[in-house]
Amino acid sequence: MAKDLTTSEISRQNILNNPVALPRIREALEIKPLEFNGVLYITKQMAADFYGVDLRTITNCLNAHEEELKRNGYRVIKGKELKELKLQYVKEIDFPNKMPQLGLFDFRSFLNIGMLLTTSEKAKQVRSLMLDIVISVINEKTGGGTKYINRRDRNYVVSAIQEENYHKKLTDAIRDYVVGHKVFKYSTIMDMIYRAVFCEKAKEYKKLLALSEKDSLRRTLYAEVLVSVSAFENHVAETIVAKAKEGGTMTVEEVGQAIRELAVLPFVKPILEDARTKMASRDFALRDVYHNNIAAYLKAVSPEEYEKFIGSQSVDFDHLLDENKGVLDRLKQ
Repeated sequence: MAKDLTTSEISRQNILNNPVALPRIREALEIKPLEFNGVLYITKQMAADFYGVDLRTITNCLNAHEEELKRNGYRVIKGKELKELKLQYVKEIDFPNKMPQLGLFDFRSFLNIGMLLTTSEKAKQVRSLMLDIVISVINEKTGGGTKYINRRDRNYVVSAIQEENYHKKLTDAIRDYVVGHKVFKYSTIMDMIYRAVFCEKAKEYKKLLALSEKDSLRRTLYAEVLVSVSAFENHVAETIVAKAKEGGTMTVEEVGQAIRELAVLPFVKPILEDARTKMASRDFALRDVYHNNIAAYLKAVSPEEYEKFIGSQSVDFDHLLDENKGVLDRLKQ
């Protein structure tokens, strides 16, 4: 989906939190910032000149979005700091004699204000460039496809194997102790679990991710989300087995009631909220997929999460399997 950086704070923050894309954006822009106390800064006037707007436009934008810009690195210096900066750049910049303070953008806040300037043609070009670079970086890291970007998390394999064990426990219980056609009862119960966790049917989720009928939905889930699914599968399996020990069986409707009761338990709520937040937020940032049913859980992806999937902490899937071979052998026993 097209992302309008001028209106979506989450989309803006996702770019500003991306430690892999930011250096490439800096290289592409070829700006000449001021280095002061080990940090690169751009003054308000420099920002106005770069984006082709007057200083008042920059000031108005700062006033309208002060909290966001400060959070992303904009700051005002005065007193001793300002004096030191003037002395350092006295030959390069003609500072006014009576200037009590000076606003400075670091690189992130400089990009941030460029995302907010709706009247600047240069800012529009920069926004397009930023989005192109973000897409390029993700495609480079994933080989052009984001369907299984979840597998670049080094925690994925262990979570997937654990979920597989709980899933088998559930399918065995459904096979042996739930009344109904084997295909219908299995697909219906799994749909109920997915709806409890994701607020989406399996078919809806697969459509959003453009999965084929043969693609496994579970293989696209993030490690933490798999833990939530495992919790549901284990609970449902235990419920079915407990009924069987009493000498009875369960209908699909009775299993559905057990799932609905689990979903509203107080200790389950944080688990569900975490799973929905991670799925909605990561899919939006990494897969460009918007989950309308859980849009309320959408947040910006943190720099640490970017590192996990496309940065220094990410790994390719084959390496991940080799790295976890000993753990996998123990889990399969």
